[in-house]
Amino acid sequence: MKEDIRDKLSLSHDDVLDLNFIRKPGSYVYRRHYRMGLRSHIMELLSPEDLGKENHGVVVEGLKTFPKAKPIKMLRIFRTKFASLTDARQELSRVKIVEAYLAPAHMARSDEFLVSYLVGGKVELLLCGVQEYVEGETLDPWAALNEDHLLSFYKRMGLEGRESPEKTAAQWIRKVREKADHFLGRLRAMVMEAGHVPDLAGVGNLLLTAGGEIKLVDINNISTVHFDTRIALDDRGYPVCDKSIQALFHMEQKLLGRPFNSHDVIRKTFLDPGRVRDVKEAVERFHLSVEPPVDPSLPATPLFSSQLRLNRSRRCR
Repeated sequence: MKEDIRDKLSLSHDDVLDLNFIRKPGSYVYRRHYRMGLRSHIMELLSPEDLGKENHGVVVEGLKTFPKAKPIKMLRIFRTKFASLTDARQELSRVKIVEAYLAPAHMARSDEFLVSYLVGGKVELLLCGVQEYVEGETLDPWAALNEDHLLSFYKRMGLEGRESPEKTAAQWIRKVREKADHFLGRLRAMVMEAGHVPDLAGVGNLLLTAGGEIKLVDINNISTVHFDTRIALDDRGYPVCDKSIQALFHMEQKLLGRPFNSHDVIRKTFLDPGRVRDVKEAVERFHLSVEPPVDPSLPATPLFSSQLRLNRSRRCR
């Protein structure tokens, strides 16, 4: 019996083609994306021609280069096993809420769809999405996010000397802060008006583009916001709602220089010192109970192990 795709640690091109709802042989090559997480498989949809250039190289003016194939789109296959069509539709409705507040400027848009997945002789609901590919640098919501930090993005993106409306680093950084103000404002509106917040806490969920936009690229773990004393945990025991709102305040303070407002109902609810302490304890319990799975295709090197510890410690803040 074939293993349920939702339980597999990672997927290959052949795994995707073997799905009953994927047309064979298809027009794309499917390659696992590095941002694959606990909640979904993420596969790059690549042009065979572009992948051929990456693997075999192309000669330009006598120089052979190996340009990395850029995804045309991203395929998301959610790991969630829905008990009913109602549960699946609720998940879809949460994605639509986030899209209504953030798209297109601050979200990698995704066309979500439900399919009939044949597994173990049964037909089950599987949620998938074809998402736009966004080029950018990972924005760690817990980082310093000061002038020097943003300047490092400007240099890493190779924007120095490039023809663009922003001729200097200072102009680009100013643009980033202006767009961050709009992004964080839309998040606040979502929390207050729709009572939902996406997962902002994980490193890799947000990208900063060369155009200065902050884009949400992970839409897997959307929380309902309750303005009471309960600390909601997701299905894996992580207090993602509280940590996402803490990340929102951190970004407001560091990116915008915005001081705390003592009358802010979000702050009064979620940044209460006692609550922050309880959330920290919940995060520690989560990390004690969940060890990251080891992918046999990845080398068990000290560098890889230390990177796992780094990612976990960042999310624990």
